[in-house]
Amino acid sequence: MASRLGVQNMFFSTKRLTRGTSQGFFPLWSVIQGAGKKYLPDLPVLNEDDLEEQFVRGSGPGGQATNKTSNCVVLKHVPTGVVVKCHKTRSVELNRKHAREIMREKLDIVYKGSDSELLKMKEESRTRKQEKRAKVNENLEKKKLFKEMLSADAKRGNNNG
Repeated sequence: MASRLGVQNMFFSTKRLTRGTSQGFFPLWSVIQGAGKKYLPDLPVLNEDDLEEQFVRGSGPGGQATNKTSNCVVLKHVPTGVVVKCHKTRSVELNRKHAREIMREKLDIVYKGSDSELLKMKEESRTRKQEKRAKVNENLEKKKLFKEMLSADAKRGNNNG
């Protein structure tokens, strides 16, 4: 049924969309929501009573639209004292959502310390990047040596001939 609906109808339809699998049916909307991030670690749940939220004026590029509107969200977790400031977009609602995501990530690091999955993922990413960079440098060095060998062979060929 869902495959016959257009993309526009899929997002705006009031019907419950499902798609068949070998195991049965699952809601299609859960697939769409999960497409944003590849892996979501087990982050702590935010209790709204523990948060203090302020809306302050933004700064940075954007001119009058950003400098005169109070759409920058400052979120403070009272028990730990962790403060997050978010001004990614001009929308207050999106900034509130982003601030809460950032707060959950920071609280995960505060509570779990070096056992945090986020820190482990960042460390793995950093080491993969370093390994990739080392491989690129090694390949560039091999290419340089190969060109030097070719030029040396060409010089020897010209001297002998």
